[in-house]
Amino acid sequence: MSTQGSAVNILPDLQRGFRPAEAPARWGLAAFSGRFAEILGGEASAALTLAVGLVAEAQQCGEPAAWVSRCESSFYPPDVAAAGVDLQALVVVWVPGPGAAARAADHLLRSGAFGLVVLDLGGDARIPTALQTRLNALARREDAALVCLTAKERPESSLGSLVSLRAEALRTGRTPQGFRCAARILKDKRLGPGRTFAEICRGPDGLC
Repeated sequence: MSTQGSAVNILPDLQRGFRPAEAPARWGLAAFSGRFAEILGGEASAALTLAVGLVAEAQQCGEPAAWVSRCESSFYPPDVAAAGVDLQALVVVWVPGPGAAARAADHLLRSGAFGLVVLDLGGDARIPTALQTRLNALARREDAALVCLTAKERPESSLGSLVSLRAEALRTGRTPQGFRCAARILKDKRLGPGRTFAEICRGPDGLC
């Protein structure tokens, strides 16, 4: 997993068909607050990198964050710490599958204590519609960001129609400073799709 320990934002917003006043200034937690979101990416994508960046931002803003992960996830604490995340302040919940992950997110959001909850669902990303409805309502009520990470290619279907923001995570190449990571907005119920955000991210030792 690549991390953002020395990230340099080189391309904060490629506007495609939007006036500047209509789009957020950058990729960040504010774009996800109060929303049920999905970040998708196939093998070797930047999904984990982008999500860890949101966790670091949440902590910097004083918002408690939680990470719900499958036991086989590639979540690696040393890389997460290198990205600027305070591991002692991060709640990590290990679960056997997507159903358990969704139920854990329900409890976390219902507590009202978290500004960001990340669900690392992997390739087996299935959440019943009734539970999605409840999670979406809780995220809106608590003004919390619920971000689901799914390991799928872009043509594959979304988690569901309730997803308010859907982005494709890409790792588009190397530079002397690290990896170029990008997020392409595929769906946005507030602003519409089409924007792309990119930045340079430092990879783990030995990768760049």
